[in-house]
Amino acid sequence: MPNPYLHVLRTPHTLPMVLAAFIGRLPLSMVGLGSVLLIASETGSYGLGGAVAATGAVTTAFAGPLIGRWADTHGQRRTLLPVVAVFVVAGCVFLPAVKQDWPLWIVFVSAGIAGACIPPVSSMIRVRWTHLLRGTHRLPTALAMESVVDEFVFIVGPVLVTFLSTTGHATSGVVTAFTLAVIGSLLFAAQGRTEPPPHGHAARTGPSAIRSAGIRVLFVVGAAVGAILGTLEIGLVAFADEVGAMSLSGVLIAALAVGSMASGIGWGTVHWRRPLRHRLAVVLVLMTVLSIPLLVVESIWVMIPFVVVAGVAVSPSLISSFTLAELLVPRSATTEAFTWIGTALGLGVAIGASVAGKVVDVVGANASFLVATVAAGVAAVAVIAGQRLLHVPAEHAAEPVMAR
Repeated sequence: MPNPYLHVLRTPHTLPMVLAAFIGRLPLSMVGLGSVLLIASETGSYGLGGAVAATGAVTTAFAGPLIGRWADTHGQRRTLLPVVAVFVVAGCVFLPAVKQDWPLWIVFVSAGIAGACIPPVSSMIRVRWTHLLRGTHRLPTALAMESVVDEFVFIVGPVLVTFLSTTGHATSGVVTAFTLAVIGSLLFAAQGRTEPPPHGHAARTGPSAIRSAGIRVLFVVGAAVGAILGTLEIGLVAFADEVGAMSLSGVLIAALAVGSMASGIGWGTVHWRRPLRHRLAVVLVLMTVLSIPLLVVESIWVMIPFVVVAGVAVSPSLISSFTLAELLVPRSATTEAFTWIGTALGLGVAIGASVAGKVVDVVGANASFLVATVAAGVAAVAVIAGQRLLHVPAEHAAEPVMAR
């Protein structure tokens, strides 16, 4: 077909869902950075801002699977509305706590609660696509589209929150992020015609998705991809600083996202013959190989195209992971399975950024990219060794086999 993405978007009632989800997930890339900029503006300490943002990131990661299980059990709308309410209350405490110099424990607790309750729209819309398109050729394309949107969000969000926080009032970035999260989540919750039915007793009493050996393998993949992204975010900024081109650090990070977005768009247009688990293994091996040149490049202008190339394996690895997760667990645990991968990504980003930062301080920026290479290699070995665990029984295979 000429444009499979348009074909996906012609699915009845989905366009308002997609627009609401875009608004609702934009704050994912804004809240942390906005908090850092606000706290640094008020206290002069980027270290404190980073610690507060890290607290929110950790609680987001750990609360995700729990909220996902609630959504599988009770339905997305019934889960989303109270989560948004707690998120708003936490935000209303966090802002005056920072601005009025309240005790630090209040700042950290409110940031942690807000992080835990940031609406998981990204996982929920993937579940909706799975519900609407299960068993059709359009589902892999829809999941690819969501990965591309995620990449776009992480390009636009940081730029928007930085502009708001540095050109207007220091609180404007955080306030905008919270407002977008609430508006987008409420609009998303209102899309009742695309919401999957709750699974009630089956989801509540069934085993957790993480008890599936295949999901544990995909958790390793998610953590590795997160570590790669965290490493490159730190390493590329440090590289630009070392070569005297700090103003181009944003271009380097955008180049990674561009490579990932381009491959994600292409990946979603293809109907593959090879099984998903084989394709995931190939992509992770490719990711390992493509990260190696970053260890030796010394010019900013040479680094940019190599970063674009390194990014081409990111989206396909996530698309394959989410698609496999949907096939490996019962329908009553789909949201939870997706949020486990999101949790792994968040933890991986935190670990990768931390380790890469230490390597930069001790050895240098280029050496820090070895963290990404090792992470990709570990994921590739895990998937190759876990091929049996990632095998999808024929009766569960929702992805049609097409010639390619």
